[in-house]
Amino acid sequence: QVQLVESGGGLVQAGGSLRLSCTASGTINSFAIKVMEWYRQAPGKQRELVASIARGDSTNYADTVKGRFTISRDNAKKTVDLQMNSLKPEDTAVYYCKITTYGNAYWGQGTQVTVSS
Repeated sequence: QVQLVESGGGLVQAGGSLRLSCTASGTINSFAIKVMEWYRQAPGKQRELVASIARGDSTNYADTVKGRFTISRDNAKKTVDLQMNSLKPEDTAVYYCKITTYGNAYWGQGTQVTVSS
């Protein structure tokens, strides 16, 4: 069994910052982790990729968050973080982490981020 637990969501004013963290536990080998990602889903919208980081630490960001969000990972601890700065009301969503290994993909349960104007 593999579990991903996200934390760090909450309510923040526009222009503020939050740091999301996702930790994997269970039978997941850190050496088998290929990609760690953050997605988000706003009410009435499809889930979208926010940021990803691969084994070689190459990163990819959605255009809407470039320059504001930073993804980082710690393979040994099986964690992936998302530092979110200069938050905007349109960043309001449930944020999910996803870890893809060489055999499976796992999702967290989601954490709510609400940005007030």
